Amino acid sequence: MTHKVAGVVLEEEKKAAPKGTGKKASAAPQEEAKSAPAASLQAVFMEFSAGAKEIDGKTWAKLAVDTKIVNKQCTKTDIDLIFAKVKDKTARKITYAQFAQAIEQCATKRGESKADLEAAVLASGGKTLTGTQAQATRFHDDKEAYTGVYAHGGPSSASGKVDDISQLLDRGAADVRGVAKK
Repeated sequence: MTHKVAGVVLEEEKKAAPKGTGKKASAAPQEEAKSAPAASLQAVFMEFSAGAKEIDGKTWAKLAVDTKIVNKQCTKTDIDLIFAKVKDKTARKITYAQFAQAIEQCATKRGESKADLEAAVLASGGKTLTGTQAQATRFHDDKEAYTGVYAHGGPSSASGKVDDISQLLDRGAADVRGVAKK
């Protein structure tokens, strides 16, 4: 049963919401946008690097999570350790060639072939963009709950009495102090 009081949905309707909507009373739902499968590992690397020739550890970790490289056998800690192994000693980023080595080490850690992991990475669709959606706020979203001036459409500068600022100002002659001359 659903009840609406002045545009506000009561608890029965929230409970009856379908599971796929992600509506909860305490947390905002997340939306995910996924792209189509990538053509090659190079394309995945370029997507995450935003066209740069190298990626840093944070980007590598996001790549690993978004493309589902991370699992029970190959954890986030393993991803960090693999990054440290493949990068140059003084470098803070890895190139595509080092990225390919990292993929091979991840496949070994997961107990599968490099080709299988590469196929899984390509099928994952690449970068996943997530965001939150604000929850409904009764006093903001329900215009029937507005009070005062806002209940009547809000403040207005077009009251009909004053068209522009020149009607508010006395631009007549004045002395040095600004006192109008009579």
